[in-house]
Amino acid sequence: MTLDRSAGLAESARALAAGEVTARALVEAALARIEASQSSLNAFRIVRTKAALAEAEAADQELAAGIRKPLLGVPVAVKDDMDVAGEPTAFGCQGEFPPVAEDGEAVRRLRAAGAVIVGKTNTCEFGQWPFTEGPAFGATRNPWSPEHTPGGSSGGSAAAVAAGLVPAALGSDGAGSVRIPASWTHLIGIKPQRGRISTWPRGESFQGITVNGTLARTVADAALLLDAASGNHPQDPHRPPAVRAAEAAGRDPGRLRIALSLRPPFTAVPARLRPEVRAQVVQLAELLADLGHHVEEADPPYGQIGLTFVPRATAGIAERVREAPFPALLDRRTRGAARLGGLLGGAPLRVARRAEAVLHRRIGRFFTSYDVVLAPTTAAPPPRIGALLDLNGLATDRAMIAACPYAWPWNVLGWPGINVPAGFVMGGLPVGAQLLGPANSEPLLISLAAQLEARARWHEAWPPPVTATDSPVV
Repeated sequence: MTLDRSAGLAESARALAAGEVTARALVEAALARIEASQSSLNAFRIVRTKAALAEAEAADQELAAGIRKPLLGVPVAVKDDMDVAGEPTAFGCQGEFPPVAEDGEAVRRLRAAGAVIVGKTNTCEFGQWPFTEGPAFGATRNPWSPEHTPGGSSGGSAAAVAAGLVPAALGSDGAGSVRIPASWTHLIGIKPQRGRISTWPRGESFQGITVNGTLARTVADAALLLDAASGNHPQDPHRPPAVRAAEAAGRDPGRLRIALSLRPPFTAVPARLRPEVRAQVVQLAELLADLGHHVEEADPPYGQIGLTFVPRATAGIAERVREAPFPALLDRRTRGAARLGGLLGGAPLRVARRAEAVLHRRIGRFFTSYDVVLAPTTAAPPPRIGALLDLNGLATDRAMIAACPYAWPWNVLGWPGINVPAGFVMGGLPVGAQLLGPANSEPLLISLAAQLEARARWHEAWPPPVTATDSPVV
């Protein structure tokens, strides 16, 4: 028996445990799909062909011996900002990077669960932008429309899962970088509570705004991967209480009070929700009401939350640039952001970090009236490949804010959020909506997302199969 690209994470794990398929067969099939798609989608920076096949054979030996682990023998991918022993971690940058000696904590936990890491997926330089392009690797394309970006910065992971190259993947989210590409590729994207999935060997990534998260086609698969990757290194500064995400995917959420928030949070430049995206999000709100939830329009009291985001984001970029082995090869926008981060890395950064507790109290009070916020994930559908690539720093920032003004406040707060598919616009481009909650609310959000999925059946829609092409990926 073989499994096709539609087999998800849970189904693959079940078939392996039942002896219906071998890990080697699953990994070989995933590697063949990746190879066939690289010239067109370009989802992967590194494909671990030899290592992955060896790991699959080891998994088959364990399965034959009666050993059972949650993901034993299942192929998955991780974003190229995560350390995989024996592989370089370029994080979207140009240059030849040395292999790292040890797995990062999230990868270590995936391996402990039995997963086979088939490769590392493309991301833009230091994960700064909502597109996945650059001179280091070319352009990663959207399986639903190859002329468009899958988003970013976890665009490679999103493209790989949306196309069925792998059943699930890890990404990271510092301003929506899991939720935005999930929105634009019709996926579930979970941004968990800060610290839920370790970012070690960095205790905090980008001054605490960046967390690791999961991408999958179904809520159950995204939750299963979240459980497998969750946990902490002994030196992690953020250690939230454990949750059982996969169990939550099978629970009824109860009748909830849901705030439909359509107004963009505070931004320094104008941002407008496109009518066609608004219509899809409102339709999702109507479905929630039909499921018995109380839904009304209300916006969290964000205030000038953006003033706390910029120092943390730019100081984080400055840290990465100081460590970069090839600074001359970095994008001019990266160097500009690092200069700003150098200016904001003292007192402004300390003020921004202290403001988080104030924001927790103020926005936390909103959740005494509501259980969940429903908001657009993006204000617009995915832009075309190249639309933002050659802009200067200010023009890039303006374009990013115009397209993606909704996701980043939850990175400042460090609280969970989930992208769910909201439908298609403009002849087939996916868009999404966020379910946002207070601290440690992943189980509630997951159970609500699963309830929506059972009614909407969004996971039954697939992009056309990817075929190899001789055209260069640019």
